[in-house]
Amino acid sequence: MKVQAYAAHKPGLKLEPFEYELGSLNPDEVEIDIEYCGICHSDKSMLLNEWGFTKYPLVPGHEIIGKISDIGHQVKHLKVGQYVGVGWRARSCMICDQCLTGQHNRCLRGKDVIVGRHGGFANKVRCQSVWAFPLPPNIDVKSAGPLFCGGITVFNPLIQNNTKPTDHVAVVGLGGLGHLALKFLNAWGCEVTAMSTTPEKENEAKEFGAHNFLNSKDKTHLTKAKNTFDMILVTSNVNLDWDAYISTLRVGGKLHIVGAAPQINMQIFPLISGEKSIGGSPIGSPFTIIKMLDFCSRHNISPTVEEFPLSSVNEALAHLESRKARYRIVLRNT
Repeated sequence: MKVQAYAAHKPGLKLEPFEYELGSLNPDEVEIDIEYCGICHSDKSMLLNEWGFTKYPLVPGHEIIGKISDIGHQVKHLKVGQYVGVGWRARSCMICDQCLTGQHNRCLRGKDVIVGRHGGFANKVRCQSVWAFPLPPNIDVKSAGPLFCGGITVFNPLIQNNTKPTDHVAVVGLGGLGHLALKFLNAWGCEVTAMSTTPEKENEAKEFGAHNFLNSKDKTHLTKAKNTFDMILVTSNVNLDWDAYISTLRVGGKLHIVGAAPQINMQIFPLISGEKSIGGSPIGSPFTIIKMLDFCSRHNISPTVEEFPLSSVNEALAHLESRKARYRIVLRNT
């Protein structure tokens, strides 16, 4: 079977029509007819080979929504015609210590949707069935794709850090990740502060769920916020004045990074004296993804998206590159 896709044949953001053959369906896999696929910053990083392991031709796309068109004979919990979502991961080994303790996303022998294989800028994709997630009620198929990478990336820290409704949490960056973090944290019950260098985004930040807005371009605002936050969730991918941000954490607070910042330079003593910590996380486990979807359905949370037809993928990538996307881009293959 031939898949119709869009691929890059060398580093760059220019994609061309591309066909490739699908072999036999593995017993534990599902095949999906793709209807929508989000564009993530990680797609751009892979297209440009910023991480050094891209293999070309590359079909990007790992925020996939579609209907199951075929299932392997071992798959019993899914059925043909069912809407599912697929994110960054395509497979895990199921037998390592991480998989056996429910952390399949940490599997060192796992495979990712667009690493060494082709992704969702296409009409079909396959994955191990444990990584295909049925959509619960109240989830809009047109905008749901970004939940499966951007969404779980900012939802997982709430689980990992045992975030409580009484916590005061700050979100650094108001983009594709940050706007979803604000929505999640507000529904979680937290006191939420948006930190951004773009004051013009204050009204939008509050519409997304922020109770407070801090203009981080003005360092006096960071100074006034000392000892305020139980957690700071960093969604931006730029270097920051890390010491200034650490100073705004309460004793025992955590700086949690999900944006791919190039490096961290900071003083260690404030961490020791205040029992503060720095951490990060990737996407979540299958169990956490299911919990996120249930949370979104219950609280009517969805990404704020702009839609392009798949045939206009290059225009969509240019829109992403211009930093004008508000706030995630979804490609329509219908």
